[in-house]
Amino acid sequence: MILYLGGLRVSVLVMVYSSAISSRIVRGILDQSGIEAQYLELELTESILLSNAEVMFASLQQIKTMGLKLAIDDFETGYSSLSYLKQFPVGKLKIDSTFIRDVAVNADDAAITSAIISMAKSLNLIILAEGEENEAQTSFLRARQCDEIQGYYFSKPLNADEAAATIRNHNANAQAQAAGKQS
Repeated sequence: MILYLGGLRVSVLVMVYSSAISSRIVRGILDQSGIEAQYLELELTESILLSNAEVMFASLQQIKTMGLKLAIDDFETGYSSLSYLKQFPVGKLKIDSTFIRDVAVNADDAAITSAIISMAKSLNLIILAEGEENEAQTSFLRARQCDEIQGYYFSKPLNADEAAATIRNHNANAQAQAAGKQS
């Protein structure tokens, strides 16, 4: 599970996700946890999406109508087909860290990453780059208008208590900035 300040981002594992998941199960999880649907994002790998595409498509359509965000994790590291981008109701693509690692020094990684960002923008998808660890990678991604960046450069993985403290600090800082702008 990956926490971000815009809500809760959950990576769905192959073992956990099956064709049996339904909007009823997701609704039960939302009700039980108290999380509002708009603050939950499910990340699904290409292999999960393609395991049973027809069943998965119907299931994801129902889940998306509930207000959850859906993302494709590890885009272009599996056996994907670009045709699925227009079929599945996803709103975000995650570029795998294997492309980000050398993006600032390897022309091939730079070209692939730039192409994925450009394609995602053309399809009105949000793009998230994962595995970003230094300023050179950050500058490259920002210059290409990557929407979200996830990696050690910003934060190491946090346990639940650390994540809660980070969110509290972020909220306190945001409130302090807002109060400063009003005066």
